Amino acid sequence: MKYTLAIDQSTSATKTMLFDENALLFARVSVEHKQFYPQPGWVEHDPVEILSNTYNSIETLLQRSNISKSDIASVAITNQRETIVVWDKRTGHPVYNAIVWQCNRGSEICDYLITQGYEPQVQKKTGLIINPYFSASGVKWILDNVKGARDNARNGHLLLGTMDTWLIWNFTSGKVHATDYTNACRTLLFNIHTLRWDSELLDIFTVPSSMMPNILPCDAVYGTTTLNGLLPEIPIAGVLGDSHGALVGQMCFSRGMGKATYGTGSSIAVNIGEKALPPPRGLVTSIGFSAKGKVFYEFEGNIHCTGATIKWLQDELQLITSAAESESLAASVESTDGVYLVPAFAGLGAPWWDNDAKGLICGMNRGTGKAHIVRAALESIAYQIKDLISLIRESGVELQELRVDGGPVKNSFLMQFQADMLQARINRSAVEEASALGSVLMGGLALNRWSDLNAITSLRTENDYITSKMPDAQADALYCEWKKAVKRTLFK
Repeated sequence: MKYTLAIDQSTSATKTMLFDENALLFARVSVEHKQFYPQPGWVEHDPVEILSNTYNSIETLLQRSNISKSDIASVAITNQRETIVVWDKRTGHPVYNAIVWQCNRGSEICDYLITQGYEPQVQKKTGLIINPYFSASGVKWILDNVKGARDNARNGHLLLGTMDTWLIWNFTSGKVHATDYTNACRTLLFNIHTLRWDSELLDIFTVPSSMMPNILPCDAVYGTTTLNGLLPEIPIAGVLGDSHGALVGQMCFSRGMGKATYGTGSSIAVNIGEKALPPPRGLVTSIGFSAKGKVFYEFEGNIHCTGATIKWLQDELQLITSAAESESLAASVESTDGVYLVPAFAGLGAPWWDNDAKGLICGMNRGTGKAHIVRAALESIAYQIKDLISLIRESGVELQELRVDGGPVKNSFLMQFQADMLQARINRSAVEEASALGSVLMGGLALNRWSDLNAITSLRTENDYITSKMPDAQADALYCEWKKAVKRTLFK
């Protein structure tokens, strides 16, 4: 039996997994990394710690799985996307911590560019809006604020990349500086129509072209590696951003197939085919994935706080002792009794895109208890996803089915409420690690383990379908009150 080593470098941890020849998960190890908050609204990671954690997790995985190193045939990568690293290629050291997708330090840069009238041009080329969520303002901030960075960049000494690029560069001892289409398209520096770094976009964000990685399809071989001597030399094949990995892992290969990944935040993506369409208001158009010489596009919306809201209930409010407890507590009351929680802890993402929005709990009365607040927190996840799906439907792309993945999908209360809000069928896959699976499938195409997307589709196992039970009028009334609660948080 041959195995693929999959690395999922996510926002909170680095997971390493082994998938067998049938793309089934065999073993898994996770190592968390530190979160740095140097100022309110700023979020950083240490890229060196993440690299070290990656090697450590691989070593632990090999020990626990008790398989021969020679049975590992390749390594695939999926990663937190917009998080950006800038490093000196002469030393291999980052010039600053990685700026995380949740970080708002680029707000002033983005606001200035918007006032200068750049957003229509940027949106036309990238499918995105100008927002610190995406990578470019973070790069510009580093070049403008780290001593010597701007001069070193102009002199060709600095490189940049999302976390996949940082890992690949280190895995190959600096021989390969590359990324894939899905990670590139989330930087605000990549033209989704020409499939190239765009010189005008680079100029807008004052980023030298010499810093940019090469761009390859998702189903490409990126180089070879021994993973710091842990394995015999094997190919690096299959690379995608985590949300895109989940789209592939959920096998959303046809127009109208959508997925929702419930993690720290949530990413909603719906396949719109091989043509980049203008996105609905508040959403973006991205490359969903590229495979077998074709590029498939998606409408996407990103929510800042979903799973993070449950963690907040546990760690900060201490209303629950574990995420699992939220399900029974929410089900212990018939409703929130009018309580709404808007988790704008880092502003609001799609479709509102208000970095100044603040978290809010409203509708409380003297009888409000912790069960009502916990239920309101879970319901806020479903409401935020409905915000996005409603816009996609209004654009003319009909949702065939929403396939869901991530830790919170184990919560049956949440999944039922999600189906009720969408008035649609939810397909809860048995696959927990959809993002990693997507990278494995792309790697398999690159190495000819599977011939095409149809061959991959045949691997999909039976699923758990959840359908709406709530009357439309009741769902509409609840959602109407949610929108009122959101408006109270908006500053724009």
